[in-house]
Amino acid sequence: MKRSSTLIVALFLATSLFSQDEKIEKKSYLTARVNGVAPLLDGLISEAAWNQVEWGGDFVQFQPNEGEAPSQPTNFKILYDDKNLYVAIRAFDSEPEKIVKRMSRRDGFAGDWVEINIDSYFDKRTAFSFTASVSGVKSDEYISNNGDNWDSSWDPIWYLKTNIDKEGWTAEMRIPLSQLRFADKPVHTWGIQFTRRYFRNEERSNWQYIPQKAPGWVHLFGELNGIEGIKPQKQIEIQPYIVGKTEKFEKEDGNPYATGKSSNVSVGVDGKIGITSDITLDFTINPDFGQVEADPSQVNLSAFQVFFREQRPFFIEGKNILNFPITQSVAGGSFNRDNLFYSRRIGRNPQYYPDLADGEYADQPDNTRILGAFKLTGKNKNGFSWGVLESITEKGEAEIDFLGARRKEVVEPFTNYFVGRVQQDINEGNTIIGGMFTATNRSIDHDQLNFLHKEAYSGGIDFKHQWKERKYSLELNGIYSQVGGSQEAILGTQTASERYFQRPDASHLSVDSTRTSLTGTGGTLKFAKNSGKLIFQTGATYRSPGLELNDLGFLISSDQVNQWSWAQYRILKPFSIFRSLRVNGNQYLHWDFGGTNTYRAINFNVHANFKNNWGFGSGSTLQGESISNANLRGGPALTSPGGINNWYWIGSDNRKKVRFSINQWNYWGNERSERSGGYFVNFTYRPVDAINISLSPTFSFNNDKMQYVTSVDYGSEVRYITGKINQNTYSLSLRINYVINPNLTIQYWGQPFISKGEYSDFKRIIDPDGSSFVDRFQQFNSNEISYDSQLEEYLIDENGDNSTDYSFGKPDFNFVQFRSNLVVRWEYIPGSTLFLVWTQGRTNGIATDQERSLQDLTSNLFGVKPHNIFLIKYTYRIRL
Repeated sequence: MKRSSTLIVALFLATSLFSQDEKIEKKSYLTARVNGVAPLLDGLISEAAWNQVEWGGDFVQFQPNEGEAPSQPTNFKILYDDKNLYVAIRAFDSEPEKIVKRMSRRDGFAGDWVEINIDSYFDKRTAFSFTASVSGVKSDEYISNNGDNWDSSWDPIWYLKTNIDKEGWTAEMRIPLSQLRFADKPVHTWGIQFTRRYFRNEERSNWQYIPQKAPGWVHLFGELNGIEGIKPQKQIEIQPYIVGKTEKFEKEDGNPYATGKSSNVSVGVDGKIGITSDITLDFTINPDFGQVEADPSQVNLSAFQVFFREQRPFFIEGKNILNFPITQSVAGGSFNRDNLFYSRRIGRNPQYYPDLADGEYADQPDNTRILGAFKLTGKNKNGFSWGVLESITEKGEAEIDFLGARRKEVVEPFTNYFVGRVQQDINEGNTIIGGMFTATNRSIDHDQLNFLHKEAYSGGIDFKHQWKERKYSLELNGIYSQVGGSQEAILGTQTASERYFQRPDASHLSVDSTRTSLTGTGGTLKFAKNSGKLIFQTGATYRSPGLELNDLGFLISSDQVNQWSWAQYRILKPFSIFRSLRVNGNQYLHWDFGGTNTYRAINFNVHANFKNNWGFGSGSTLQGESISNANLRGGPALTSPGGINNWYWIGSDNRKKVRFSINQWNYWGNERSERSGGYFVNFTYRPVDAINISLSPTFSFNNDKMQYVTSVDYGSEVRYITGKINQNTYSLSLRINYVINPNLTIQYWGQPFISKGEYSDFKRIIDPDGSSFVDRFQQFNSNEISYDSQLEEYLIDENGDNSTDYSFGKPDFNFVQFRSNLVVRWEYIPGSTLFLVWTQGRTNGIATDQERSLQDLTSNLFGVKPHNIFLIKYTYRIRL
């Protein structure tokens, strides 16, 4: 800790070298109410109404030559009436024939574009962004946390037309006021910012000058004045849908639920209602997520669960409102995933699978059906914001057939999920205080579900204060959790991979099989300097052993105290061969609640962007000896030698029709304990503006001499078995996007995935904290271990009496999978969409003795009969 304190003091003192504040003149634009006929949306800016206001302009470069005049000038005008905001933008170009009209689907941000950000709350923290590409493609984002979060899942209804002429190109926008949020008052001042991307030079310019090194974005906007007499719009949008779905898959003889095909039709409705000027209600009844792209394939050899991103529209839109990350460390770490709310818990796969007798077959639901859900969100003129989510999932049942006789068994209980989030802005957003509460309540009335928590609650408070023009910030939060249920449920919680209270060497932990509840706490303290050439962040975070969030949140592991520091020296203006340059340093220290130092490491890395728009980065991490409380799955803590990790990436100019990037990494464990690495390569080809093709092959290898295999009883003792794994993983992702017009797109994604693992050199742990790597295990010799090919088991004769003392199954694996989606999306009118979807999946697991080569694996995969899903989804948005 002494070294960490010294580093923190050094970083703080170093900031005095770069502490001078740059004074920025705040711009303002005066708009006017439309007098007479509103502008016709045709992209020409020729209507008489536009003569009511003056052009705004005098843009300044943001990148690359910050503060200088842009290569081409840009002007704009703004008008309004009772229902709409009208924006006209003139992007001058002395060579209009070179304007890049790249096509993409919505939120693609391709080619030349212009953008307006609107802080209509005028809270200097949140804003609405509307982007117009020269090709007519619309992009939109909800900006929060003063520009740290840009949520492109927000899809408002607005209108756009563009046009190219001899002076350059123009864009006309009509933004309904119903899509914005603002207070009910007679006179308004809004924050605004305009940005232009001049594609040929990869140049960005802004109307309101904001330095790249500034500590934030929204609070530095210019001002829009002149809006008077408008009222917040109480929007009502209803979007019913209908989905027809057909599945074709391999028929299984004797299984009445695997007939080879199935079909169904479902209906539902989504809606948005503006209850008051400050409150919006989003709801969904019987939501459908049929068009969602499949999760990427993975093989998880760790003790911890895998995080998958949310892909369902209802939960994606506005996700920042209901977000409570426990730790947001720039230095990175697995704890950055931990959150009080993880929406993938709602509608999850059923957590129980029936035990089937011989001759029985089960029709197990893939997901728990969501009966309905709603979100209530708002923010008032005093800076108080809130969000509430309520969702109900029905009782899930599996139908079981035995020779035609059928019964049902409950596999998931009726469950209620609740999430509430509040935040209060103080002193123009320089100080923010907030809180969150979540609740999961299950109706458990069947014995087989007693392993689940009957109730689970979590809550937290957070605080952020910024000073000296937001250059410095202090953040802290604290969280609390409580779960309750049967003794079986709480025993399972204590012994789960997040905790492992049963570890024999953890004197600060103990298992209590009589408990019916468990509580825990966590929190983070963080200090940062956010602007200037030198920026840094340092902090600490903890999770008490009893913390449990995984009923409605996401928690990797408890029983930890983690400290980190991060610093960056950056040069953001072009010099020499560089367009920009960043040099980073990181430091990490981790402990458990028993006081054991479980991890320590330092890292240095550099990232460069060159004047030819190529990029390069490289870094190394020096890791000290580490101690894992989870590697032996509830056994004693296992010490691993340290090592060194090195990586680099290089990428070509993204503006070119042909471009590539490559990432390569390597890890060398000390004492030859581990060797791993991999490659990720991406090739992208854009033959014409409307078509984009990308191919991404990956390869990784893992050679770990201490990979966990299993644990077995041997008399009154437990043997923890590990082995050397030789794992190779291959994947190849292909994406093809064809944009016929901004509202009609065809997209294809396909990914074959192969992971092959072979184990050897099996060993048992004899001293998990031995002074050297080889002292920690005893490798089985040829007299102690043999393999039974019929049973596919390894037989161990530990005491040498020529009889088997214990055995374990062969852990080798070959996992092959192919997933693909073909989606036709037509937004035939704004907000109303027709989807045509074809999804195909192939999965096969192959015994190593049968198939050994990569060619054998791939040929076997495509010999598997695929599971095909065809669906058509029709939605129609009704605005009242």
